Amino acid sequence: MSELWMMIGKRLLYGLLTLFIVSVIIFGASEMLPGDQAQALLGQSATPETLAALREQLGLNDPAPVRYWNWLAGAMSGDFGISTSNQRPIADLISGRLYNTMFLALYAATLAVPLSLVLGLLAALWRNSIFDRVANASALTSISFPEFFVAYILIVWLAQGGHFTSLARIRENTTFVQRLDMTFLPALTLTLVVTAHMMRMTRAAIINLMASPYIEMARLKGLSPLRVVLRHALPNALAPIITVVALNLAYLITGVVAVEVVFTYPGLGQLMVNSVADRDMPVVQAISLIFASAYVLLNLLADVLSTLSNPRLRHRR
Repeated sequence: MSELWMMIGKRLLYGLLTLFIVSVIIFGASEMLPGDQAQALLGQSATPETLAALREQLGLNDPAPVRYWNWLAGAMSGDFGISTSNQRPIADLISGRLYNTMFLALYAATLAVPLSLVLGLLAALWRNSIFDRVANASALTSISFPEFFVAYILIVWLAQGGHFTSLARIRENTTFVQRLDMTFLPALTLTLVVTAHMMRMTRAAIINLMASPYIEMARLKGLSPLRVVLRHALPNALAPIITVVALNLAYLITGVVAVEVVFTYPGLGQLMVNSVADRDMPVVQAISLIFASAYVLLNLLADVLSTLSNPRLRHRR
C-alpha cells in the first residue's frame, strides 16, 4: 500500500509540474499574439491618454514575469481577474459555463462508455463475423469525420424533422428533463466521436488476451465463450481500457469547443471562442488552464485506476 501511495504522490508531483509548464506556455502564447490588447479593446479612435490609462489598469506596463506571477497566484486562489470585455469577474463568468460543460461531458460519457464497452466485448466475442466487420467499419467512419461535420449531419437528420432541437438554449430555470432534451444532439455527437476509440481499444485488449494459456484452460473446462470473456479476459484487460476511457473523458471536457459552437451551447468552449473574438485574453487564459487541469487530473486518475486493476503493476518485483 505504501508503494501505491508513493506512486500517487509521484504522479501528483508530475501533474503539478506539467500544469506549471502548461501555464507558462498559455501565458507566453498570449503574450506573443500580435497587436496591442488595449488598442484592440478601445478601437482605433482611442486617444493616447485613454490607452495609457487602460494599460495601467490592466497591468500591461508591468514586466511579463510580474504579470505572470500575479496571474498564477490569483488562479491558484480561484481569482482569475476581471474580464476586459464586460468588466465582470472571470470566476462568475466561468462558474455557470463550467457546470454546463461538465453536464454535457457526463451526459456523453453516460452514453458512450457503456455502449463502447458492450460493442467492444461483442466484437471480440464474435471476431471476424459480420457484426465485427460492421462495427469496425462504423468506428473507422466516425473517427474519420470531424466533430462539426457529425454535428451538422445529425442536425439534418434529426433536428429538421422536429425530433430534437438544434439550438441548446440553456437557461437558469431550465429543468433537468428539458436540459436532457436540449443537449441530446451535442451529447450524441460527442458519443459518436469517442465511442470508436474506446470500442476498438476494448476489442483489441480482449483479443490480445484470448490466446493466453489461462484462457485456453478456461475453454478446456467447457466454459461458454461469454463467460470466458467476462470472467477471465475482461478483468485482465481493464488497465488499457481504463486508460483509453479516461483519455476520452478528458477529450469530452476539453474537446467540446467545436460542438458547443455548432449548437450554440453555453459552455466553456463557446465562451472561449467568444473571448478570442473579443480579444479577452484573461478569460482565454483561465479557460485554457481549466482544460489543462482537467486533462492532467483525468490522466492521474487513469494511472491510479490502472495500477489498482492490475496486480503486476502494484507489485513490480
